[in-house]
Amino acid sequence: MEEGVNKNYMNRVNLALKFIDENLDVKLSLEAIAKAAHYSPFHFHRIFKAIIGESLNDYITRRRVEKAAMLLITRKGISISELSLKCGFNSNSAFTRGFKKFYSVSPTEFRRLSPGKFSKISKEESKIGQDDLIFEKYICNINNHLNWIKMNANVKIEEIKELTFASITHIGVNGMENTFERLMSWARPKGLMKSPNAKMGRVFHDSFKTTAPEKVRMSVCLLTESSFEVKGEINKMTIEKGRHIVGRFEISPNDFEKSWSSLFVWMNDNGYEKAEGNPFEIYHNDFREHPENKFIVDLCIPIS
Repeated sequence: MEEGVNKNYMNRVNLALKFIDENLDVKLSLEAIAKAAHYSPFHFHRIFKAIIGESLNDYITRRRVEKAAMLLITRKGISISELSLKCGFNSNSAFTRGFKKFYSVSPTEFRRLSPGKFSKISKEESKIGQDDLIFEKYICNINNHLNWIKMNANVKIEEIKELTFASITHIGVNGMENTFERLMSWARPKGLMKSPNAKMGRVFHDSFKTTAPEKVRMSVCLLTESSFEVKGEINKMTIEKGRHIVGRFEISPNDFEKSWSSLFVWMNDNGYEKAEGNPFEIYHNDFREHPENKFIVDLCIPIS
């Protein structure tokens, strides 16, 4: 988010982001999205670019292609035609052209090169300004990741009840600590941090597997059972009840990437399929008070 942008705008932009995510399979007009955010089309277009850092059309196209890439990774049985419709493209050829602009390979080649694996983004800019996707073996040894889970996590399949969070939208990997501090500074005077059931967390709306790190959208969250006012940059977010893979880890900050990767490997190895919902983290301690500066954290993946 650009500096100097009024934080009050973020609430209504969050409504637009939610509307886009829920309607990627249909035609999305500026008028419909602006209406969902309670703005006039003219003002919304300007505010969206100021906050998100890219135009509305560019954002929608990127989200559609990234959704397709994620489905190619996680849904082995989905056809290219079904994928094209599910992600809002009006033909297979339009889908293939759009996909290749972002990832430099066709959807079919993408699936062949990365079956259930992760990818990395290069620093080299492509001709359309998107990062080229360079396929590397992220999971060098499946057994190493499964051993990591065995040594560092207790994994269960749990039916999680509906969860309510107070949240602030955060885009990119930088400045995360400041966003957490802003959320806690908002919550402390309201007494929301005093409840034993109140826990900090993070919800991932994008995946590092398919989205460049500086564009990944997350929600920095406070899990709470107390009521609160949605105001300024504070948003209300709900995780719907349902089955989740829940991995309880005790890890250092540098171990999060490996832990998430290993948990997805565990999911694939055990025959589970990710559901439409967003993965999220719930923290059970303040890592600064841990003798080894480690997080006690649940990593949660919704499954169908």
